[in-house]
This record gives sequence, C-alpha cells and structure tokens, in this order.
Amino acid sequence: MLIFSDNLRALRYLYDDFKGKIRLIYIDPPYATGRLFNGESLKKSHLTGDDLAYDDRMLGSQYIEFLRSRMIFLRELLAEDGSIYVHIDWKMSHYVRVVMDEIFGPEHFVNEISRIKCNPKGMPRQGYGNYKDNILFYSKGNNFLWNDSREPFTDEEIARLFSKVDGNGRRYTTFPLHANGPVSEGETGKAWRGRLPPKGAHWQYKQKDLDKLDEDGLIIWSKNGNPRRKVYADDAIKRGKKRQDIWDFKDPQYAIYPTEKNLDMLKVIIEASSNPRDIVLDAFCGAGTTLRAAESLGRRWIGIDNSPVAISIVRDWLQKETTLDLQPYVILTDILNLKVTDEILEH
Repeated sequence: MLIFSDNLRALRYLYDDFKGKIRLIYIDPPYATGRLFNGESLKKSHLTGDDLAYDDRMLGSQYIEFLRSRMIFLRELLAEDGSIYVHIDWKMSHYVRVVMDEIFGPEHFVNEISRIKCNPKGMPRQGYGNYKDNILFYSKGNNFLWNDSREPFTDEEIARLFSKVDGNGRRYTTFPLHANGPVSEGETGKAWRGRLPPKGAHWQYKQKDLDKLDEDGLIIWSKNGNPRRKVYADDAIKRGKKRQDIWDFKDPQYAIYPTEKNLDMLKVIIEASSNPRDIVLDAFCGAGTTLRAAESLGRRWIGIDNSPVAISIVRDWLQKETTLDLQPYVILTDILNLKVTDEILEH
C-alpha cells in the first residue's frame, strides 16, 4: 500500500485496520537541518512545476513534537513482538532518543547503530570530521522477533583470528571450554575426564557434549592438561560473524532522491526484524528504498509520503520493476473522515 498524504493523517487512517499488526517500522524522518530540497538535482521526469521533494526546516521544540505525535501512533500500530528503527543524524539522535524512551520505554531500547554513510569529507577547522549517522533500534515488548544477523568475515579477519594451521592446511583457532561464574548445581561444575573447571568457573557444555567434541577431534589438550575447543576457519566462514553495531553501508553515489538510503542496509534490517509475509511500514518512504527491500524479501509493505516527487519515483518503480497492480497500492488524495480522534495523542 502506498499512501500520498501527510503521514500523521495516514497513521490515523491506518489505526483501526492495522493496530498491533505491523511487525517492523523503519523511518528516516527529517533531521531538522533547516534545509529545503526542491528537487532540482533529481531526475527531471519526476518533477512538475514547483514540486517539493523534501522539507527539513523544522527546528527545536516544533521538530520534537512533530516526531512525538507520530511515534505515538507508530507504537500503537506495532505488533507486540514488533520493532522500530529510527534513522537520524548525529546532531539530533540524543533528542530523538529521549522521545523514544518516553513513548517506548527505556527498557525497550535495543541498540544505537552507527552507520558509515560516506567516505571521509573535508574536515572542519575545529573538531573532528563526520561521516556517520545513527539508527535507534527499539522493540515494543520484551520478546521481540529477532532473526540472528550475521555478516561475512574479511580475509584479514580470517588470517588474524585463525592463525593456526593443522597438518591438512586448515586454519583454526582455539577457545577455552570453561566460562567464568561458578555453578552450584548441575554437571557443568563437576569433573570431566578427571579434571575440574578452573576455580570460579564452569564448563560451557554438558559432559556428553564435551565427549562428542573430543570424539570429533575438536578438543586440543595443552601440555599442562587444559582442554580447549578447536574451531576451524571454514566452519566459521559458513556461519559468518555476528553483526555488530557499527555498519558500513554508504548512501548511493548517484541518488535519485535527497534522502535515499542504501538498499542492502534496509535488507539487513528487514531480514533481522521480520519474517516473510510480515508487514513493514515506512512513514517517510521517500524514494521507496524500504519498500523495494521489503518487496524483494517477500514482505508486505506500507509506504507513506507527502512529497509528489517521492510518490512519482515509487510509482515509476511499481510500474517498471514489479508485476504489482498499481491501483491498489496508491492513494493520491489526503485522507478524509479520519477514524481516530485526537484523543490518542493525549494519552
């Protein structure tokens, strides 16, 4: 569904039918930079007259209230196990986090992701250069949907982390079989193969699992008799490494919209925090990168924007690159006869 409207009106309109049904929300709201984009650098086919591509002129308390009123509705639309990602620049992220804590609760803050958005630019005369922005990740409840997000090892990491080589030429490394923290009950605190875990620690595995690792040749015994687990590089490469909170997803070099984001970055977010057929919502959809990522991953989607330039770009994508029937996906007028009153904003 693609909605051409002020997004607060659109969120009110969606309330009755979609309350508690949206699995994932990603938004890239205005950053309060004081800039207005008239689309002059965009493809001319998307412009008519004085069409406004993007307005980022709200400042101070007006901007905070603008976000707050929308966050209230976004929280209501989220499923109980849903998540929201808010993409914001480094100057405003601390203000936005206060709003997010108020609406979603500080206990539901999951991550602040730093995203490298470009190559280093000219440095300011004073202070450090900036080439990153932030993504605030919150859940609605404690048990939110999560598909473990992993990424490939680099060749340098493989060489550094798996520095040992066995007789067959396979790279590997070793890890302790114990973890800190005593165990008062259970077998992980007992002796295995006649050896207790170090003082103040316990085995990381049950004894039958330790036996299996040893049978498979995945335990190395040191000269002083300490067992360590062997992990091969090729096995680790298959699994990948757990994604951390610093991402390198640079913006498109030749963007067709002022705020266009990296498609692969959106795919990472959507894969981690939703499943196929789930509904993904972007209330500031711009050029529709979130919608394209969702469509490619088999998710249903709702996009909202009040810019005719943005809507034109998304419509072009729908017509040229998908087999979707255009008409059900586009609402080209402001929504009237709203189903929800302003009462929800007062709570």
